Amino acid sequence: MLHVTFALLFLIWARLACFGRRLGRCAVVGSGGILKNSSCGSEIDSADFVIRFNLASINDSDVGLKTDLITINPSQIQKEYKNLEEDPDLLVERVSVYGNASLVMPAFAYTFCTELSIRALNVLHPIRPQKPMAFFSPYYLQTLGGFWKRRGLKPRRLSSGFMLINTALELCEDVHVYGFWPFDTNMQDNPVPYHYYDLKRPSKRMHKMPEEFVRLLQLHSQGALTLHLQPCSSDTR
Repeated sequence: MLHVTFALLFLIWARLACFGRRLGRCAVVGSGGILKNSSCGSEIDSADFVIRFNLASINDSDVGLKTDLITINPSQIQKEYKNLEEDPDLLVERVSVYGNASLVMPAFAYTFCTELSIRALNVLHPIRPQKPMAFFSPYYLQTLGGFWKRRGLKPRRLSSGFMLINTALELCEDVHVYGFWPFDTNMQDNPVPYHYYDLKRPSKRMHKMPEEFVRLLQLHSQGALTLHLQPCSSDTR
C-alpha cells in the first residue's frame, strides 16, 4: 500500500504522540443513506479514531458524535460560505461541533480548490491554532490516483472518502467502514436517500462511486477492512 504524505502523517501522528503506538480500531464514516436509522452511533463512537467527511452532521443514534478527523470540501466554501472573510461565524460555528478534530482539505486537487482552502485556513487557524488543519499534497493525490488507475479505477478524481480509507489502512490496525453505499435502495431493496442528512447527489463527472464501492467490497473480502452494510443492531461483527 502507498505511503501517505508527510504532512498528513505528521498531523495524525502528532495527535497520537501521547499513545506511542499505531492506531487501533478506526471508523471511517461516509455519508450514505444506509446510515439513517442504522443505530450505529455507539458502535462508531467506540472506535479509537473516527474519520468523517464534508462537515457531515452528527448524532448519537445513527452516526455517533466522536470525530478525530473531518474533511472540508472546497466547493462547500464556494457555495455555503461565500462571504467567509466578512462573516466567518457560520463556518466557525459549524466546525466547532467537531471539538478538537483535525481538518483536512484537498487544496491542490484543482486550481480553484487552492484559493478556497487557503481562505478557510486563514479564517480557522487564528481561532483554533492548536487544532491542526492539513492539505493533501498534490504528490499524494497523483500517486494514489496512479495506484488505483493501474488497477482499473479511473475517475477524474478519487473521492475524499476513498482517499482516506486508503490512509486508514496504513495508519490503523483494524479499519471499519460505514455509510459507503452509492445506490438508491438498501440490501432489502427499500429506497434510501443518497446522504443520511440531505438529498444532494455527487457529480457523476467527478467521481465513480459504484466503481470505488466494488474495490471496497474486494478489500472486505480480502480481510483488509470491514465494510458495514446493515443496521448495527443486526450487523454480524
